[in-house]
Amino acid sequence: MIAVIFANGEFSPPPDLQARLDAAGLLIAADGGGRHCLRLGLAPHLLVGDMDSLSQTEQAELQARGAQLQRHPAEKDQTDLELALQAAEQAGAGEVVVLAGLGGRWDHSLANLLLVAQEQFADLSILFLHGDQRLFPIRGGQDLDARPGERVSLLPLGGDARGVTTHELVYPLVDETLPLGSSRGVSNLVAGPRPRVELAGGTLLCILSTPDSEIPGEL
Repeated sequence: MIAVIFANGEFSPPPDLQARLDAAGLLIAADGGGRHCLRLGLAPHLLVGDMDSLSQTEQAELQARGAQLQRHPAEKDQTDLELALQAAEQAGAGEVVVLAGLGGRWDHSLANLLLVAQEQFADLSILFLHGDQRLFPIRGGQDLDARPGERVSLLPLGGDARGVTTHELVYPLVDETLPLGSSRGVSNLVAGPRPRVELAGGTLLCILSTPDSEIPGEL
């Protein structure tokens, strides 16, 4: 089952938003993400979090649309998105698409991305969508759903990524180690129709964006 989670960051809809929503069997609003659902006229199945970002009126409207409320205490050890990911996995989701998971507060944006490195989510396919950018973890190896000319960045998470080998990228990596914090894997390009990334150990965060993206150049 595919779950879509609306977090409380900046909502930059992907070009295939409606198709993503149509494919989802579970829609979750992580606290303030419920506001995005209200604006889009969506009815989430679950509303998860400590509810510090939604008014009572907004909560009531979401529940009136059928959302089951999973309220957590404000003094909790997890972010609302982490709780929503746990709820999705407990509900039987094998894939999760996260919308509005980035932007706004850098501490939350970074914490959200680092969640994909947690061992508890190792068996969960997690994809962040922000405009035309797609961000997801790679463990072991993965074919990339990308066309020639698309940008590819590979960033190690949680430690060094070892034995990294790429296929059909312009700047190849062959059995290399990408140390944690290295910019070595930033801004590569897809060169062929079947791009793939393999690694012997560790976790990579892969970031894909289309060649006609309005993302600025090198910072």
